[in-house]
Amino acid sequence: MGSQLDLDKRSLLKAHWEPETTILALPPDYSPQQPDPWGLSQAAGSFPCGHTMPQPHVMQMSTSHATYGVCVVGTEVFLDTRRSTPKAATSFDVHATSAVTVHIIHSPTTKPMIDSRWPLDPDIEVVVTIDVTSRTINDNKVKISYYGREGNELAVAWLYLTCVDVSLDVDWSRSGRVKSKGKDKAKWTWGPDGQGAVLLVNCDRDSPGMGGPDSGQVDIRTPADLQDMSMMLLRTQGPSATFDEYQVVLHVSETDADKVRVFHAIREYSFLPAFPGIRARPQGSDSHTHYKPVLGPDKLSYVLDHVGNGENTFYVEGLAFPDRGFSGLVSFSASLLEVPHKNSPGTPIFTDTVVFRVAPWIMTPNTQQPLEVFVCSIKHSSDSNEAFLEGLRVLLKKANCKLTICSEQDTRSDRWIQDELEFGYVEAPHKTFPVVFDSPRNRGLKDFAFKKILGPDFGYVTREPPGKNVTSLDSFGNLDVSPPVTVRGKEYPLGRILIGSPLPW
Repeated sequence: MGSQLDLDKRSLLKAHWEPETTILALPPDYSPQQPDPWGLSQAAGSFPCGHTMPQPHVMQMSTSHATYGVCVVGTEVFLDTRRSTPKAATSFDVHATSAVTVHIIHSPTTKPMIDSRWPLDPDIEVVVTIDVTSRTINDNKVKISYYGREGNELAVAWLYLTCVDVSLDVDWSRSGRVKSKGKDKAKWTWGPDGQGAVLLVNCDRDSPGMGGPDSGQVDIRTPADLQDMSMMLLRTQGPSATFDEYQVVLHVSETDADKVRVFHAIREYSFLPAFPGIRARPQGSDSHTHYKPVLGPDKLSYVLDHVGNGENTFYVEGLAFPDRGFSGLVSFSASLLEVPHKNSPGTPIFTDTVVFRVAPWIMTPNTQQPLEVFVCSIKHSSDSNEAFLEGLRVLLKKANCKLTICSEQDTRSDRWIQDELEFGYVEAPHKTFPVVFDSPRNRGLKDFAFKKILGPDFGYVTREPPGKNVTSLDSFGNLDVSPPVTVRGKEYPLGRILIGSPLPW
């Protein structure tokens, strides 16, 4: 509901009020939205590592001059009226233009007066919300009038608000598409009815000639690399001039920064001279997209330039798998900062947060239909396996399955490939690819998975044991996974990990 204000064209201070105004009165147990889940109060580029108590957006009212501010669609603005209250005032009322909803938070014992004015009790809070973006600067207006004991108007406080929209969006519904205005975007739940975006570790190698997995590179060298990443959109709407005085900052906590990397897709054009002193933008064929690394292990925040109506596209890659000490959850936030002076610290007035879960490495059971079989060739030995290889060729041809024979040169005569590596996969709504897990046994086959299997859409991961002490349990012949199973009524749709035991039992 909104209070209606019919403004006189000659002067705002000579406004004529419509009598049928409505104010939403709320009891003290009302829980207002508090739009800044980080409680940011520091300069851009210096954000706290952990979450703090939310801070409300407060506007200081004054009867000596008008107050101007910016708010975000759907969030509350608390009006600090106490400092502006005249000493002789005993009551007040609030009116606003049609897009503004006024909330009066009060105790059960506090009631509005007969003339719809409110007593100046210290427990009363005035909160306003706006649900549509502004078309022009300062197009939303709030007027607070103060009255004396005789009902005479003593003073007036004016507030001019510009409402913008800032939304950080991801594929929270897991549909493969980024949707706007998701509910509880900072919440992640498991299951087919759950919500929350999924992120892949970019552990394959799409760029020929590169040394290791793509996650080790701080740039994007092929469009195929983007397919392994999750998209994140920053949507902004409102009068463009507003964003000249307010900064939009994308940031990540220090604890999450080494687990992810974010690239900003920036369209760049080649400008050609048209006339002296004038540059002309050529056709779209002369433009290209640059992917700028903006967040990651050495970057905690990024200030966006030239923000206006539209979208900014970001691509997010995972750098680390969920493991001991890392649940897999990572959060990103976009904050709108008020910057009073060019070099002064910004004050956050709104923060939107999204959460990803890094997809775990999932092992495949041997009951799955095989796609490719790897086997080591042993020729130069009294224990040659050539007859075995020939029989395997015949069998896999009938099964229509690919056979990869690893030469003795590649394996350095290490035939125990099952001990060296295990196959699994990673999956997100937009992409799935296999990942080989390389064991730390590090014998003749220690470089095989890295050199011969890692490639486009085939990932690689390895682990080293603490203290570098490798035992027989680090050989993956002692690591397996069951088919989907139910144990004591609990379902395990991806099976259960089976780990061997060293002798003696």
